[in-house]
Order: sequence, then structure tokens, then C-alpha cells
Amino acid sequence: MTKKDIVLRISDQTTLKQIDVKKVVQLTLNSILDALVRGEKIELRNFGVFKIKQRKPRTGRNPRTGAIVPVPARKSVVFRPGLEMKKRIK
Repeated sequence: MTKKDIVLRISDQTTLKQIDVKKVVQLTLNSILDALVRGEKIELRNFGVFKIKQRKPRTGRNPRTGAIVPVPARKSVVFRPGLEMKKRIK
């Protein structure tokens, strides 16, 4: 499912125009991204939690040459599904 599919589905289920729904969806996604950039945790009840996790530096291995390569520390986004999502997917 793409963002366009979400916009079409919401537009079909409401009386809102697609252009207005698209703006709201994009503003929502931008707000989530901005909060993650600031290091905040986003908790959407019954859906899940997005947060930033700091990964420690480690040593890796190049699979082609077998050479040991240092992998620097980095941040990544982690999503933990909520109870309602877990129930419905099961």
C-alpha cells in the first residue's frame, strides 16, 4: 500500500477531496519525521511506538574479501507494534 492508496481510501470513506486528504497525510508524516529528528518518541495508541535507537560502533566483515571493517555508531528508527495491531495481525 502506498501513500496514494491511503489518500484514495480516506477520500472514498469521507466527503473530503483527495488534495485535502493528501495534505493532511503529508503533514502527519512530516510531523512524525520532525519528532524523530528531534529524538522524541512517537506513541500512537493501539497502533505502535516509533523511536530512535542509537547503535553502538562495531567491527564487521567484508563478505567478499573477509577483511575486518569498522562500522561506525549510527541511529536507526525502531517501530514496536501496539496491542491492537498485534491482535489484528495474528
